[in-house]
Amino acid sequence: MKFPIYLDSQATTPLDPRVLEEMLPYFTERFGNASSIDHLYGSEASEAVENARKKIARCINAKPEDIIFTSGATESNNIAILGIAEKHAAKGDHIVTCVTEHKSVLDVCKHLEKMGKRVTYVPVDKFGMVDLKKLEEAICEKTILISVMTANNEIGTIAPIHNIGEIAKKYGVLFHTDAAQAAGHIPLDVEKLNVDLMSISAHKMYGPKGVGALYVRHSNLNAKPFPIIHGGGHEQGIRSGTLNVPGIVGFGKAFEIAVKEMGEENKRFDRWRKYMWDVFREKSSPVELNGHPDKRLSHNLNVSFEGVENKALIRAVCSKLALSSGSACTTLNVEPSHVIMALGLNPERAHTAIRLGFSRFNTEEEIIFATEFIFQAVNKLRKIKLRF
Repeated sequence: MKFPIYLDSQATTPLDPRVLEEMLPYFTERFGNASSIDHLYGSEASEAVENARKKIARCINAKPEDIIFTSGATESNNIAILGIAEKHAAKGDHIVTCVTEHKSVLDVCKHLEKMGKRVTYVPVDKFGMVDLKKLEEAICEKTILISVMTANNEIGTIAPIHNIGEIAKKYGVLFHTDAAQAAGHIPLDVEKLNVDLMSISAHKMYGPKGVGALYVRHSNLNAKPFPIIHGGGHEQGIRSGTLNVPGIVGFGKAFEIAVKEMGEENKRFDRWRKYMWDVFREKSSPVELNGHPDKRLSHNLNVSFEGVENKALIRAVCSKLALSSGSACTTLNVEPSHVIMALGLNPERAHTAIRLGFSRFNTEEEIIFATEFIFQAVNKLRKIKLRF
């Protein structure tokens, strides 16, 4: 085994060698700008981009022209929310979102509130499941957008996106979902989900960092957001800037592989997650599961070991294991996780939560070793605490 064993796949995933192989020519001999199509270099790059666009569209049952390339899900979320807020400013000033959203949604909403917009933050239950009744009750005649993530980046809970899509359609409100954690891990069909805008990131599915996409339902003219970056009119005027051709090529390949292999991968991840959880309950109780017991991402396990600070546990195992306490965007923050707190749990539960994210490159041997190494560290830290 190679140490430290990587168990932080909600933060990022390793680049799949098959993806790298697909990307390499576009760093060297096929280095053209996809917008410079007057010569072979540019036309080759443009063709590669369009091929990737088609692959990604097929993966979510969309049309190629509905895929807008961005630098990642954070930018996609910003374009979707800020762009729709600006476009429909005359129609309404109200947005509905959820308390457990990623910071790239919550911080944008806070910014809009400072600009005079109104935002309703819908609560969740103890499993992190959004309250559909309160979400529907929050909608008013001035509501222009609902934004709820498909799967939570910390606790892995999968939201009832189909139901939210139906509610949005019923009231004629646009629906955006941040699918960064879900894409490539669970089946996504924008038609069945009634989604108008969807944010996706390549590096959460064994693709390269720095590239993502925003799905925009162009058949609904109201869904096309105003741009937040100007200069050149690239990507149908929604997102200007020279396209990251190698990244886009890798993104297309990564998504294609993920959709093909997710069934077998999820069976393996389910088995590993169940094994870990069973061992923790047997050998390191009291321990609590954070997130929904069933409706969750297969490769995510978030647990709280009572009496053991997560930062202390992470330091105790860091020579052998790479894991985290939560969102990669807030790991420098000493405040308790806003996601865990939103479940109605106390700060101690949040400060004792660790997140384990499995990858397709992990092995059974690594999972068995990691499980034993963690529960031994937990028990040791508890004994040390008892002495004082």
